[in-house]
Amino acid sequence: MPLAPAAQYPIDADETPDHEYLYTLNFGPQHPATHTTLRLILTLDGETIVKAVPDIGYLHSGFEKLGEDLDYNQYVTIVDRMNYISPICNEIAWHHSVEKLMGLELTPRCKYIRTIIAELARISDHLLCVGAAALDLGGITAFLYAFNMREKIYNIFERMAGQRFHPSYTRVGGLMFDVDDGWVSLIRTFIKDEFPKAHTDVARLLNRNKIFIDRTKGVGVLTKEEAINRSASGPVARASGVVRDVRKEEPYLAYKDLDFQVICGTGGDCASRYLVRMGEMNESAKIISQAVENIPSGPINIDVEDKLTVPDKSSTYRSIEGLIQHFELFMWNRRWKPPVNECYGATEAPNGELGFYLVSDGDGKAYRAKTRPPSFIHFSLFPHLIEGHAIGDVPAVLGSLNIIAAELDR
Repeated sequence: MPLAPAAQYPIDADETPDHEYLYTLNFGPQHPATHTTLRLILTLDGETIVKAVPDIGYLHSGFEKLGEDLDYNQYVTIVDRMNYISPICNEIAWHHSVEKLMGLELTPRCKYIRTIIAELARISDHLLCVGAAALDLGGITAFLYAFNMREKIYNIFERMAGQRFHPSYTRVGGLMFDVDDGWVSLIRTFIKDEFPKAHTDVARLLNRNKIFIDRTKGVGVLTKEEAINRSASGPVARASGVVRDVRKEEPYLAYKDLDFQVICGTGGDCASRYLVRMGEMNESAKIISQAVENIPSGPINIDVEDKLTVPDKSSTYRSIEGLIQHFELFMWNRRWKPPVNECYGATEAPNGELGFYLVSDGDGKAYRAKTRPPSFIHFSLFPHLIEGHAIGDVPAVLGSLNIIAAELDR
């Protein structure tokens, strides 16, 4: 219901207005279709949106400032909370940037394990995105099918790190724990038996569903030129025909060893963004299938002279050297000493390019830690995409952008 009249609608001299006034409507921050604490100030002519102003700041957590107070390993628990739909991707992006700053080369086994968990997190993120996008438009069943598969991925993460939601699994130069054969078996079952069936079910429910197509096709169109000029990335940009993927353009981890395609669309609307994410999930499954059958043997952590990586639990419990190393790292707070330098490192997160700009003064923690999250860029697209649409199109456009509030209010 309109809250208050706004400015008078501008009209031509020979035109008779249907409405004398425009009205302002607050959409959120508690609205169920926003999925998080987002507020949109909509200016309406009847049900047509004339103007939209995003209002952020309801979930401010000081993430970047905390990066200047915690060391490079402690901060992994904070980046977990930035995109809470695929936390492990934040960890990988953070430590990728730190390792780039320090000039560290990961072990082959670590690269493959990180690649596998990054793609599992991508599937998890896309499942929630397409499921919630359908839910907002009335497709409850598709949401349940998608969300059920995320529980399977959580089981894999729990077997790997002991935590389901915020694993805090990566470390500078390696990982917290190594994986075992049981973990590999869970992934094989998920990729070969469980995920393909759920993906097919969601596709059969939505791809040719008249209601879903009518609500998404031609809605929230972003052209290729606009996507480039407005710094869009990830599925949002690729749905508009921008052929860019950091995994291909600037290969990291094990991606250069694996065969996969960059999924692109041409429509640039909500339906195209949905289809790109559906295609990317299949490509992620292909990457995981290749990587899990070719995980190299060897250590998961790099070997450094100063012994700054966390020792294995068996070494900590059964040898005096491992116990001393563990004690010095956690009780004496021995830290990595990176060079005085600055760098920007980026990875292809599920929603687009996720980067960290780091400034080091030689201490064991960052002098400045700045993040470039995709949601912040994509939320700025919303006023342009929604103008001229009806109120009922707001959930469709928001759902296709997959905005995560913790990436906005950092």
